[in-house]
Amino acid sequence: MKKFIPKFVFQIYHYLLALIGAVIYGFPAKKLIVVGVTGTNGKSTVVHLITEILESGGNKVASLSSIRFKIDDKEKKNMLKMTMPGRFKLQKFLRQARKADCKYAIIEVTSEGIKQFRHKFIDFDGAIFTNLTKEHIEAHKGFENYRKAKGKLFSVLERSPKPNKFAILNADDASSAYFDKFFNGRKYFYGIKNSVAEITPQKIGLKLDNLLGEFNIYNALAVYCAGIALGIEKNKVL
Repeated sequence: MKKFIPKFVFQIYHYLLALIGAVIYGFPAKKLIVVGVTGTNGKSTVVHLITEILESGGNKVASLSSIRFKIDDKEKKNMLKMTMPGRFKLQKFLRQARKADCKYAIIEVTSEGIKQFRHKFIDFDGAIFTNLTKEHIEAHKGFENYRKAKGKLFSVLERSPKPNKFAILNADDASSAYFDKFFNGRKYFYGIKNSVAEITPQKIGLKLDNLLGEFNIYNALAVYCAGIALGIEKNKVL
């Protein structure tokens, strides 16, 4: 059917599904602090660690990743074979989080999900960019389209009515400058090599006792920025 139906028809279809899902479940993101994590690698780790940090402070948290769905103390494996659920499932998840009195929702945001408008009608408070490599680009027909799709999360963040919005960007990744231009609010740049980075392991005294590898240093820096952006005391985040 895709060979004969114009592309814009599918776009309208996906957009309407997103709108209907949000209407049915009462736009639940409006009453949650929602942080979206995007990038090629590290998303699940970042989502998991932010959840752990927020919970250690006594907060009720919902999180959604390629590994699991978690609402407060209840969790189950993600068996959907997709990281970001469809519009109805995603909005239902956020509604359930709200009913469970969760304050935060931390979710992975994928390029394929963005392409199908699954991120629409979610008022984001924050967006985190981990990194971008030339993977998963077949569906987007090229790296530039892949990056463009990721950038839409930051465009949505810019338009979000939430008052204390923030963006967290990996300064060592060449694409961070591209995402930077979509958002004009509070920003945190982290990294190991780039002088632009305000948050580095040395500056914050980061020690990785349980997580090994350079990639996890990046993950930990992103999580540190999220903790600070969400108002958690530095020592508690560390």
